[in-house]
Amino acid sequence: MSDEPVLHVKGRVLVGPEDVRDELWVIDGRVSYDRPAGAQDIRTVEGWALPGLVDAHCHVGLGAHGPVDQDVAEKQALTDREAGTLLIRDAGSPSDTRWIDDRDDLPKIIRAGRHIARTRRYIRNFAHEIEPDELVAYVAQEARRGDGWVKLVGDWIDRDLGDLSACWPREAVEAAIAEAHLLGARVTAHCFAEDSLRDLVEAGIDCVEHATGLTADLIPLFAARGVAIVPTLVNIATFPSMAAGGESRFPRWSAHMRRLHERRYDTVRDAYDAGIPVYVGTDAGGSLAHGLVAAEVAELVTAGIPPVEALAATTWSARAWLGRPGLEEGAAADLVVYERDPRTDVRVLGAPLRVVLNGRVVG
Repeated sequence: MSDEPVLHVKGRVLVGPEDVRDELWVIDGRVSYDRPAGAQDIRTVEGWALPGLVDAHCHVGLGAHGPVDQDVAEKQALTDREAGTLLIRDAGSPSDTRWIDDRDDLPKIIRAGRHIARTRRYIRNFAHEIEPDELVAYVAQEARRGDGWVKLVGDWIDRDLGDLSACWPREAVEAAIAEAHLLGARVTAHCFAEDSLRDLVEAGIDCVEHATGLTADLIPLFAARGVAIVPTLVNIATFPSMAAGGESRFPRWSAHMRRLHERRYDTVRDAYDAGIPVYVGTDAGGSLAHGLVAAEVAELVTAGIPPVEALAATTWSARAWLGRPGLEEGAAADLVVYERDPRTDVRVLGAPLRVVLNGRVVG
């Protein structure tokens, strides 16, 4: 046994939405449901315990103008940790954040490598900007660099058209997704609009970010293929200000962004009702602040997703989707403790009592 005190978490431990235990023990950084024999140095934490929250769309190492230095990336990760986010799917970053893997006080990260975008069709300094004949090679490169995910930019504004449009021809995404799958990686894509979605889903994509362009004819296709969405509603809330900023140059794009924003809650609820997997992601990094996971869960509830399901989208279900454990026996003790039952009021997620990472109380 290590020199760390044994941690005793008592009150209510939400191993799953219906699997509630009275206590757990943390021994050598691992979860145990058996009281350790002979333990003398015990620290007790009381409250409602959840698996560490998941932000499935987050960008550690990314700032408004591209990559940031290590000190800034560390502050981003610490801000997420303080909010209870202990597992991040980094949905595209130009920074090398592998150094975080050696820090047991920072959230665990599952990386998607760097964004892959069409030339001049994304935010400057964020992505590899390439043409369709290069897509397979770059997907293979990022699949090898990442942690089982690759991130495409599926649509962006076409300045000649003056509106959002798909970035890739169908045959290019079919070949690229097939290559990623061959290499054992899943593929996700940034998509605001409608017209890229059918090609991406029929080509075998695994997930779509934002998915504001989901329409009634596309929802059954997503559901039948099991394609997940990460709506990032706290980011979609910025669409009106984005539209206002582009009104003079791109009025068609601005009007489109406003329409997507206006129907955002109906889109998410319709997707959920159809059985499409929905997960929590904030799109932190770039222009959006870190530490917004509680706000995103609340947005899913506002959209009409039942509170327990919105909670699952950042805990039990999200961890299973990403292949990471929750509070199972022997798992790394990554958990967050709250004053009240978050299943009945998700707003409690905004005020963690204690944050435990790798068995140590870090907040």
